[in-house]
Amino acid sequence: MKTLYKYICLASLLLVGNSCKKYLDVVPPDVGTLDYAFRNRNEAENYLFACYNAIQNLNDLNRSPGFTMSSELVFPLNLPSNPINVTGFTLITGTQNAGNPGLDYWDGSGNGIAMYQAIRKCNTMLENINKPTDLSAADKTRWIAETKFLKAYYHYYLFRLYGPIPIVDQNLPVEASPDQVRVKRQSVDEVVNYIVGLLDQAIPDLPASIQNPAKELGRVTRPAAMAIKAEVLMTAASPLFNGNPDYAGFKDKSGTLLFSAYDATKWQKAATACKEAITQCESVGLKLNNTFIPAPNVTNLTSQLTQELVFQTSLTQRWDINSELIWALDAIWHGQEYCIPRMTQLANQNDNDNPAYYAVPISTTELFYSNNGVPIEEDKNFDYTNRNQLQVGDAANSSYIEPGYTTIKAHFNRESRFYASIGFDGGAWFGNGILDGSHMHYVEARGQASLAGPKTLQKTNITGYWPKKIANYLTTFDNGFSWTDFSMPVMRMSGLYLLYAEALNEVNGPTAEAFSYIDRVRARAGLSGVQNSWSQYSKNPSKPNTKDGLREIIHQERRIELCFEGQSGWDLRRWKEMQSVLSAPLKGWSIYEDQAINYYRAKNVEIPVFATRDYLWPISTNSLVVNSNLVQNPAW
Repeated sequence: MKTLYKYICLASLLLVGNSCKKYLDVVPPDVGTLDYAFRNRNEAENYLFACYNAIQNLNDLNRSPGFTMSSELVFPLNLPSNPINVTGFTLITGTQNAGNPGLDYWDGSGNGIAMYQAIRKCNTMLENINKPTDLSAADKTRWIAETKFLKAYYHYYLFRLYGPIPIVDQNLPVEASPDQVRVKRQSVDEVVNYIVGLLDQAIPDLPASIQNPAKELGRVTRPAAMAIKAEVLMTAASPLFNGNPDYAGFKDKSGTLLFSAYDATKWQKAATACKEAITQCESVGLKLNNTFIPAPNVTNLTSQLTQELVFQTSLTQRWDINSELIWALDAIWHGQEYCIPRMTQLANQNDNDNPAYYAVPISTTELFYSNNGVPIEEDKNFDYTNRNQLQVGDAANSSYIEPGYTTIKAHFNRESRFYASIGFDGGAWFGNGILDGSHMHYVEARGQASLAGPKTLQKTNITGYWPKKIANYLTTFDNGFSWTDFSMPVMRMSGLYLLYAEALNEVNGPTAEAFSYIDRVRARAGLSGVQNSWSQYSKNPSKPNTKDGLREIIHQERRIELCFEGQSGWDLRRWKEMQSVLSAPLKGWSIYEDQAINYYRAKNVEIPVFATRDYLWPISTNSLVVNSNLVQNPAW
């Protein structure tokens, strides 16, 4: 895959004269340029890599609604100057508009990516793949399959945002008539069937695994394509797109309905696709990462720390040795400096390089279970009412909390994924240069005099919580950064298992098979199975026994397991739960207070604004003017 990046810029230059910003792209008149681009195998491969370009750019999670609008994180929006494009983070405050949409993936503005332009490249690849005379039949077959997958994925990304979209199966010629150019949006069912059809064409001709990771890691495989197919069908079966009453009368200008009535069989199709993907993945050795492979200098790990690192490295471990990673974006994810609190004096002196901006609201921290494996508000042994009262760290909890440090009850007796995912005041932090489990860093976050506390406006975590999970434990910040990079997953085995459990529950309600796949994921976190945990510890012990109850459990399980991975925002949309999640202010601690009694007083850090219309993106007003056949999404 490293070779891919080497050629992307060159291939992109070949396309400059052929690009079009709008939803419709036409075949350019400079055919000679295309002939050059496909004159031999090497040049054609460069063009294939250019088709991957848009998908690699998705590795910037700040461009992903699944990340920025998930409510898992907040970013300070009042900085004099921002180190990143914060458009995605501002959308949660109600700034989205049709005049100049944020994260506009239709036209490629507002920090979005021009997906129709990416689709056009794929069509051009398919139209010209026969030109290189030195291209082997095997390579040709694989490249066609890869291109069809990418074309399907780009349509899928648009579908998740806009719902009914125009399908661009072929590039229109320059002599296309005005009527041909003014394409229409096609119904949800037509779009999904088209995407799934392309994936079905691609899957048989994709490799089962990558044989040369040094050159090809990141290129799509058969297990990855099957997992994405499962996710597409899960999205289509979910409440946002399956019989959504909010869109019951949504039609195009000819009167054609763009959303259909509820169809229960869509869940069965999704369940079948999930099981087929699981079978394919497991056949090539993919499985949950249940072991921690320590760096050479790691010492004195307790069983609690090992459990924590098993989970954390299922995300941050090098892809070529990560048994759980079905598919990731091979481009390096950049953002660890926003996740790691300052924990040394040198880090404090060099805080420009370590602003630690990504702030986790209190509501996200409360998603994670107690150590009994049930929600903290349901656990009859967890003092939920007094969870924000002070408590001092002790030897029994030294793997998680600094002994002698005053923090709060909510930070004690939590599941291992809480400690692997969240950095908090008084919390132990394994790594960042200290690999001795008996002598770890810990976070001091109270007041401006503390190492991790607020400094200037530009160097402040506004809630007092950090997304520890998306910082590699080997990355060090002291007198500058020493990076250990990783790629952000698109799909892990745990996510696929939970998709299957969700589909099974929607088809048949609670079944032994559904519980078995949830329990695999929980076991890796050191938790008992769902039925056992709820029967022993929950105030609502019968909850897993109904479809509605198990649905709620599975949804929370996905939000915990995939937290900060750019997944929850998409899930909350397809479930139609985003509006309820964003119905209350997002809160953090009183970070400027240096005394614990004052610090642990919750205050509002952001007021979300989310209406029913926000489930689908607006098409820009300009695009509607250019193409009179397009209709706007409801309420925009």
